[in-house]
Amino acid sequence: MAKTDGRDREAARRRSARERLAAERAAEERRRRRRRITTWVAGGGVAAVLVAAGVWASTSHEKKSPGGAAAPAAADGAAAARPPWPRPDDTADRARKEGLAVAPMEGTAVHFHTHLDILVDGKAVPVPADLGIAASGDAMSELHTHDTTGVLHIEAPTTGKRYTLGQLFTEWGVPLSATGLGALKAGGTRTLTAYVDGKRQTGDPAAIELAPHREIALVYGPAHASIRVPSHYDFPVGE
Repeated sequence: MAKTDGRDREAARRRSARERLAAERAAEERRRRRRRITTWVAGGGVAAVLVAAGVWASTSHEKKSPGGAAAPAAADGAAAARPPWPRPDDTADRARKEGLAVAPMEGTAVHFHTHLDILVDGKAVPVPADLGIAASGDAMSELHTHDTTGVLHIEAPTTGKRYTLGQLFTEWGVPLSATGLGALKAGGTRTLTAYVDGKRQTGDPAAIELAPHREIALVYGPAHASIRVPSHYDFPVGE
């Protein structure tokens, strides 16, 4: 009788062990299924986000211009949109293509500052910091910015070179001409006007020469709008 009881207990122990093993395997399989479902859902979520981003990107380039028509795409992508315009990552490469010297340190043969104001529909547009400076920070153009004050730094390694507003806008990746600024087109009821030291300029604003302590203003908006155009900039002492 004792042997029978022992065999029964052993059989019961084995059944219990098998049941526990089966339960553990079933639980593991459920976990695998949950992981597969989670991965699938996450993948679908990422795809949905990417699709949504694609839709946003495609529609963002179809913003209406002031005249009501879809703004045309510009060669520099972000420059096709309305301001503010960001600083491109390849700003130093753009400077090289423009014929500007790019080196690890500022030049010392020529050193002066010009100031730029941009007004669109009466509102100031920031000039980005670090235009002309490589994203790595180890190289900069002889024409560059350090902050968003609109102060343009010319620190050149040689003398005798002429610097223009168009060179800065090339570094910025924003098209500038007599007929437009970025995707903002002049014509009809909208105008783009350039001023130097408060005096109205004619011709292509990209050709305006940068000179020591010169105040340059670009004004875009409704024709005949009353805009107070800055005629000077208070440069810090010593600059």
